[in-house]
Amino acid sequence: REFVTQAESLGYHSLWVQENIIGNSPVLEPLGLLSYMAALTENIKLGTSMVIASTRNPVHLAKQFSSLDQMSQGRLIIGIGLGGRASQYPLLDGPPEKDRAKHFRESVAIMKALFNQPEAKFDGDFWRLDGEAMEPKPFQTPHPLIWFGGRHPRGLRRAARLADGWMGAGSTDTSQFREHAAIIRESLDAQGRDPAAFPISKRVYIALDDDHARAEKRLRDWFGRRYGDADLGSRVAVWGDEETCARGLADIIEAGAQMLMLNPMFDHLEHLKALPQVAAQVSSGG
Repeated sequence: REFVTQAESLGYHSLWVQENIIGNSPVLEPLGLLSYMAALTENIKLGTSMVIASTRNPVHLAKQFSSLDQMSQGRLIIGIGLGGRASQYPLLDGPPEKDRAKHFRESVAIMKALFNQPEAKFDGDFWRLDGEAMEPKPFQTPHPLIWFGGRHPRGLRRAARLADGWMGAGSTDTSQFREHAAIIRESLDAQGRDPAAFPISKRVYIALDDDHARAEKRLRDWFGRRYGDADLGSRVAVWGDEETCARGLADIIEAGAQMLMLNPMFDHLEHLKALPQVAAQVSSGG
Protein backbone atom coordinates (compact mmCIF):
# COMPACT_ATOMS: atom_id res chain seq x y z
CA ARG A 1 0.00 0.00 0.00
CA GLU A 2 2.73 2.48 0.96
CA PHE A 3 4.79 1.77 -2.17
CA VAL A 4 1.81 2.12 -4.52
CA THR A 5 0.44 5.34 -3.04
CA GLN A 6 3.89 6.96 -2.88
CA ALA A 7 4.61 6.02 -6.51
CA GLU A 8 1.47 7.84 -7.59
CA SER A 9 2.21 10.89 -5.44
CA LEU A 10 5.77 11.07 -6.84
CA GLY A 11 4.45 11.20 -10.41
CA TYR A 12 5.53 7.84 -11.77
CA HIS A 13 4.03 6.94 -15.14
CA SER A 14 2.96 3.40 -14.27
CA LEU A 15 3.14 0.48 -11.84
CA TRP A 16 3.86 -3.03 -13.08
CA VAL A 17 3.35 -6.51 -11.69
CA GLN A 18 4.83 -9.79 -12.86
CA GLU A 19 3.69 -13.39 -12.97
CA ASN A 20 5.49 -16.33 -11.40
CA ILE A 21 2.85 -18.92 -10.52
CA ILE A 22 5.24 -21.85 -9.98
CA GLY A 23 8.53 -21.22 -8.19
CA ASN A 24 10.07 -20.27 -4.86
CA SER A 25 10.13 -16.50 -5.50
CA PRO A 26 7.55 -14.69 -3.31
CA VAL A 27 5.46 -13.17 -6.15
CA LEU A 28 1.75 -12.49 -5.71
CA GLU A 29 -0.78 -13.45 -8.38
CA PRO A 30 -0.70 -10.45 -10.75
CA LEU A 31 -4.34 -9.77 -11.62
CA GLY A 32 -5.57 -10.01 -8.05
CA LEU A 33 -2.73 -7.71 -7.01
CA LEU A 34 -3.55 -5.20 -9.77
CA SER A 35 -7.18 -5.10 -8.62
CA TYR A 36 -5.97 -4.07 -5.17
CA MET A 37 -3.62 -1.48 -6.66
CA ALA A 38 -6.40 -0.05 -8.81
CA ALA A 39 -8.43 0.59 -5.66
CA LEU A 40 -5.51 2.40 -4.00
CA THR A 41 -4.79 4.77 -6.90
CA GLU A 42 -6.56 7.22 -9.20
CA ASN A 43 -4.31 8.26 -12.09
CA ILE A 44 -1.21 6.09 -12.42
CA LYS A 45 -1.27 3.49 -15.19
CA LEU A 46 -1.21 -0.21 -14.27
CA GLY A 47 0.51 -2.94 -16.25
CA THR A 48 1.34 -6.63 -16.30
CA SER A 49 4.88 -7.65 -17.22
CA MET A 50 4.13 -10.31 -18.28
CA VAL A 51 1.10 -12.56 -17.83
CA ILE A 52 1.88 -15.89 -19.49
CA ALA A 53 -1.08 -16.13 -21.83
CA SER A 54 -0.11 -19.66 -22.88
CA THR A 55 -1.13 -20.96 -19.45
CA ARG A 56 -4.39 -19.00 -19.08
CA ASN A 57 -7.82 -19.55 -20.56
CA PRO A 58 -8.20 -16.59 -22.98
CA VAL A 59 -11.94 -16.17 -22.38
CA HIS A 60 -11.43 -15.92 -18.64
CA LEU A 61 -8.37 -13.71 -19.17
CA ALA A 62 -10.33 -11.34 -21.42
CA LYS A 63 -12.96 -11.00 -18.70
CA GLN A 64 -10.33 -10.30 -16.04
CA PHE A 65 -8.60 -7.67 -18.18
CA SER A 66 -11.90 -6.01 -19.11
CA SER A 67 -12.91 -5.88 -15.45
CA LEU A 68 -9.56 -4.40 -14.44
CA ASP A 69 -9.78 -1.77 -17.15
CA GLN A 70 -13.28 -0.83 -16.01
CA MET A 71 -12.32 -0.70 -12.32
CA SER A 72 -9.29 1.47 -13.06
CA GLN A 73 -11.22 3.66 -15.54
CA GLY A 74 -8.95 2.95 -18.46
CA ARG A 75 -5.53 2.77 -16.82
CA LEU A 76 -4.59 -0.79 -17.79
CA ILE A 77 -1.74 -1.83 -20.10
CA ILE A 78 -1.93 -5.54 -20.94
CA GLY A 79 1.49 -7.19 -21.05
CA ILE A 80 1.38 -10.81 -22.17
CA GLY A 81 3.98 -13.31 -23.24
CA LEU A 82 4.50 -16.80 -24.57
CA GLY A 83 6.60 -17.82 -21.59
CA GLY A 84 9.91 -19.60 -21.52
CA ARG A 85 9.19 -22.50 -19.17
CA ALA A 86 7.24 -24.93 -21.32
CA SER A 87 8.02 -27.71 -18.84
CA GLN A 88 5.49 -26.08 -16.49
CA TYR A 89 2.71 -25.90 -19.10
CA PRO A 90 1.14 -29.27 -18.13
CA LEU A 91 0.68 -28.03 -14.55
CA LEU A 92 -1.32 -25.07 -15.84
CA ASP A 93 -3.28 -26.70 -18.69
CA GLY A 94 -0.98 -25.18 -21.26
CA PRO A 95 -0.42 -26.54 -24.79
CA PRO A 96 2.24 -29.02 -25.92
CA GLU A 97 5.52 -27.24 -26.59
CA LYS A 98 5.24 -27.81 -30.36
CA ASP A 99 1.90 -25.95 -30.42
CA ARG A 100 2.63 -23.10 -28.05
CA ALA A 101 3.18 -20.35 -30.64
CA LYS A 102 -0.09 -21.16 -32.45
CA HIS A 103 -1.87 -21.47 -29.08
CA PHE A 104 -0.56 -18.02 -28.09
CA ARG A 105 -1.65 -16.40 -31.37
CA GLU A 106 -5.14 -17.86 -31.03
CA SER A 107 -5.33 -16.75 -27.40
CA VAL A 108 -4.59 -13.15 -28.41
CA ALA A 109 -7.16 -13.36 -31.23
CA ILE A 110 -9.83 -14.71 -28.85
CA MET A 111 -9.28 -11.84 -26.41
CA LYS A 112 -9.41 -9.21 -29.16
CA ALA A 113 -12.61 -10.73 -30.54
CA LEU A 114 -14.27 -10.60 -27.11
CA PHE A 115 -13.01 -7.06 -26.53
CA ASN A 116 -14.15 -5.71 -29.89
CA GLN A 117 -17.13 -7.69 -31.19
CA PRO A 118 -20.65 -7.48 -29.71
CA GLU A 119 -21.08 -11.17 -30.59
CA ALA A 120 -17.61 -12.61 -30.97
CA LYS A 121 -16.81 -15.11 -33.70
CA PHE A 122 -13.59 -17.07 -34.02
CA ASP A 123 -12.76 -20.46 -35.51
CA GLY A 124 -9.37 -21.86 -34.54
CA ASP A 125 -7.63 -25.11 -33.71
CA PHE A 126 -7.90 -24.62 -29.94
CA TRP A 127 -11.03 -22.50 -29.49
CA ARG A 128 -14.21 -21.56 -31.31
CA LEU A 129 -16.50 -18.62 -30.64
CA ASP A 130 -19.90 -18.67 -32.29
CA GLY A 131 -21.50 -15.35 -31.45
CA GLU A 132 -20.57 -15.24 -27.74
CA ALA A 133 -21.00 -11.90 -25.98
CA MET A 134 -18.83 -10.54 -23.18
CA GLU A 135 -19.90 -7.48 -21.21
CA PRO A 136 -18.77 -5.07 -20.10
CA LYS A 137 -16.19 -4.37 -22.74
CA PRO A 138 -12.96 -2.70 -21.59
CA PHE A 139 -13.18 0.97 -20.61
CA GLN A 140 -10.64 1.78 -23.35
CA THR A 141 -11.69 1.40 -26.95
CA PRO A 142 -11.15 -0.75 -28.83
CA HIS A 143 -9.23 -2.28 -25.90
CA PRO A 144 -6.24 -1.52 -23.64
CA LEU A 145 -2.86 -1.51 -25.33
CA ILE A 146 -1.52 -5.05 -25.61
CA TRP A 147 2.25 -5.30 -25.23
CA PHE A 148 4.21 -8.48 -25.91
CA GLY A 149 7.43 -9.63 -24.31
CA GLY A 150 9.90 -11.94 -25.99
CA ARG A 151 13.43 -11.94 -27.32
CA HIS A 152 13.57 -14.59 -30.06
CA PRO A 153 13.48 -13.08 -33.58
CA ARG A 154 10.24 -14.95 -34.36
CA GLY A 155 8.69 -13.56 -31.18
CA LEU A 156 9.86 -10.05 -32.02
CA ARG A 157 8.34 -10.24 -35.49
CA ARG A 158 5.15 -11.62 -33.93
CA ALA A 159 5.02 -8.60 -31.61
CA ALA A 160 5.39 -6.20 -34.53
CA ARG A 161 2.57 -7.99 -36.33
CA LEU A 162 0.03 -8.56 -33.54
CA ALA A 163 0.82 -6.32 -30.54
CA ASP A 164 0.48 -2.62 -29.72
CA GLY A 165 3.90 -2.37 -28.05
CA TRP A 166 6.85 -4.43 -26.82
CA MET A 167 8.83 -4.69 -23.58
CA GLY A 168 12.38 -6.02 -23.71
CA ALA A 169 13.37 -8.60 -21.14
CA GLY A 170 15.24 -7.64 -18.01
CA SER A 171 17.54 -10.61 -18.63
CA THR A 172 19.02 -8.95 -21.74
CA ASP A 173 21.89 -6.49 -21.72
CA THR A 174 21.88 -3.17 -23.57
CA SER A 175 23.59 -4.49 -26.72
CA GLN A 176 21.08 -7.35 -26.97
CA PHE A 177 18.22 -4.94 -26.43
CA ARG A 178 19.56 -2.72 -29.22
CA GLU A 179 19.51 -5.70 -31.62
CA HIS A 180 16.00 -6.70 -30.55
CA ALA A 181 14.66 -3.15 -30.90
CA ALA A 182 16.15 -2.98 -34.41
CA ILE A 183 14.30 -6.18 -35.38
CA ILE A 184 11.08 -4.69 -34.00
CA ARG A 185 11.52 -1.50 -36.03
CA GLU A 186 12.40 -3.42 -39.22
CA SER A 187 9.35 -5.66 -38.73
CA LEU A 188 7.06 -2.69 -38.15
CA ASP A 189 8.31 -1.17 -41.37
CA ALA A 190 7.69 -4.44 -43.21
CA GLN A 191 4.13 -4.47 -41.83
CA GLY A 192 3.56 -0.86 -42.86
CA ARG A 193 2.96 0.11 -39.24
CA ASP A 194 3.80 3.51 -37.75
CA PRO A 195 6.69 3.06 -35.27
CA ALA A 196 5.60 6.24 -33.46
CA ALA A 197 2.39 4.44 -32.47
CA PHE A 198 4.23 1.35 -31.17
CA PRO A 199 5.94 1.87 -27.77
CA ILE A 200 9.27 0.10 -27.24
CA SER A 201 10.18 -0.38 -23.60
CA LYS A 202 12.52 -2.40 -21.40
CA ARG A 203 12.52 -3.90 -17.94
CA VAL A 204 15.68 -2.71 -16.16
CA TYR A 205 16.99 -4.29 -13.00
CA ILE A 206 18.55 -1.47 -11.01
CA ALA A 207 20.54 -1.26 -7.77
CA LEU A 208 21.22 2.24 -6.43
CA ASP A 209 24.06 2.41 -3.93
CA ASP A 210 27.00 4.80 -3.55
CA ASP A 211 29.10 1.73 -2.72
CA HIS A 212 29.41 0.10 -6.15
CA ALA A 213 30.88 -3.15 -4.86
CA ARG A 214 28.08 -3.56 -2.34
CA ALA A 215 25.46 -2.82 -5.00
CA GLU A 216 26.88 -5.48 -7.30
CA LYS A 217 27.12 -8.03 -4.48
CA ARG A 218 23.49 -7.51 -3.51
CA LEU A 219 22.21 -7.76 -7.08
CA ARG A 220 24.34 -10.87 -7.68
CA ASP A 221 22.89 -12.45 -4.55
CA TRP A 222 19.38 -11.68 -5.83
CA PHE A 223 20.04 -13.05 -9.31
CA GLY A 224 21.57 -16.16 -7.80
CA ARG A 225 18.41 -16.80 -5.79
CA ARG A 226 15.94 -15.83 -8.53
CA TYR A 227 17.60 -17.11 -11.70
CA GLY A 228 20.29 -19.42 -10.36
CA ASP A 229 22.83 -17.26 -12.21
CA ALA A 230 24.62 -14.54 -10.25
CA ASP A 231 26.74 -13.60 -13.28
CA LEU A 232 23.58 -12.64 -15.19
CA GLY A 233 23.04 -9.79 -12.73
CA SER A 234 26.45 -8.31 -13.44
CA ARG A 235 25.81 -8.53 -17.19
CA VAL A 236 22.31 -7.05 -17.44
CA ALA A 237 21.62 -4.84 -14.40
CA VAL A 238 22.34 -1.15 -13.89
CA TRP A 239 23.99 -0.45 -10.56
CA GLY A 240 26.04 2.07 -8.60
CA ASP A 241 25.55 5.70 -7.56
CA GLU A 242 23.01 8.03 -9.17
CA GLU A 243 25.39 9.32 -11.84
CA THR A 244 26.48 5.83 -12.88
CA CYS A 245 22.89 4.58 -13.01
CA ALA A 246 21.83 7.63 -15.03
CA ARG A 247 24.51 6.85 -17.63
CA GLY A 248 23.36 3.22 -17.80
CA LEU A 249 19.73 4.24 -18.30
CA ALA A 250 20.70 6.81 -20.92
CA ASP A 251 22.50 4.07 -22.86
CA ILE A 252 19.31 1.96 -22.89
CA ILE A 253 17.27 4.93 -24.10
CA GLU A 254 19.83 5.60 -26.83
CA ALA A 255 19.46 1.93 -27.83
CA GLY A 256 15.78 2.51 -28.54
CA ALA A 257 13.77 2.42 -25.30
CA GLN A 258 10.93 4.93 -25.04
CA MET A 259 9.90 3.76 -21.56
CA LEU A 260 11.90 2.06 -18.82
CA MET A 261 10.25 -0.24 -16.31
CA LEU A 262 12.66 0.08 -13.39
CA ASN A 263 12.88 -3.03 -11.19
CA PRO A 264 14.76 -2.57 -7.90
CA MET A 265 15.79 -5.82 -6.21
CA PHE A 266 16.05 -4.54 -2.63
CA ASP A 267 15.31 -1.41 -0.54
CA HIS A 268 12.21 -0.81 -2.64
CA LEU A 269 10.87 2.30 -0.91
CA GLU A 270 14.32 3.88 -0.88
CA HIS A 271 14.66 3.27 -4.61
CA LEU A 272 11.17 4.64 -5.21
CA LYS A 273 12.13 7.96 -3.63
CA ALA A 274 15.59 8.20 -5.21
CA LEU A 275 14.89 7.16 -8.80
CA PRO A 276 13.19 10.44 -9.81
CA GLN A 277 16.55 12.17 -9.21
CA VAL A 278 18.25 9.62 -11.45
CA ALA A 279 15.58 10.17 -14.13
CA ALA A 280 16.11 13.93 -13.89
CA GLN A 281 19.83 13.43 -14.64
CA VAL A 282 18.97 11.30 -17.66
CA SER A 283 16.47 13.89 -18.94
CA SER A 284 18.94 16.73 -18.53
CA GLY A 285 21.75 14.81 -20.16
CA GLY A 286 23.75 14.85 -16.93
